[in-house]
Order: sequence, then C-alpha cells, then structure tokens
Amino acid sequence: MQIHIGKLIRGELRRSGHTNAWLSEQIGITPRTLQKLFNKPSVDTQMLFTISRALGVDLFSQYSKALGIDKT
Repeated sequence: MQIHIGKLIRGELRRSGHTNAWLSEQIGITPRTLQKLFNKPSVDTQMLFTISRALGVDLFSQYSKALGIDKT
C-alpha cells in the first residue's frame, strides 16, 4: 500500500474546516511551503508530529494500518 502523506494531510485539513493559512501558522511554515508539502509523498517525522497535533489527528496511524500487523 502506497501512502501519500501530503494528500492525507490536505484531506484532514479540509475535513477540519480550517484554512491553509491557519495550519501554516500553527506549524510555523509559510502557506506556500504548506502547499508544497501537500505534494510530497513523505514528510519528516517531527513535521508529521507537529501537523498531527495541530489537526488533532493521528496521521502516523496511516502507516500502522498499512503495515497490517495485528498484535492481538
């Protein structure tokens, strides 16, 4: 399973009802840099953590689901 985290971030931002300007301010980057981030298939883990906190969504879980490992 291929994960394009930039697209997932953009989708979560849209679902949240917030704007690009809001998220870029929350995570300390410019709106232009955020727009570029949406096109990236992967991002730095610290950035993903920061975005997850700002949006209140566990974006790391997408990778856990893709692993398909059941630990029960």
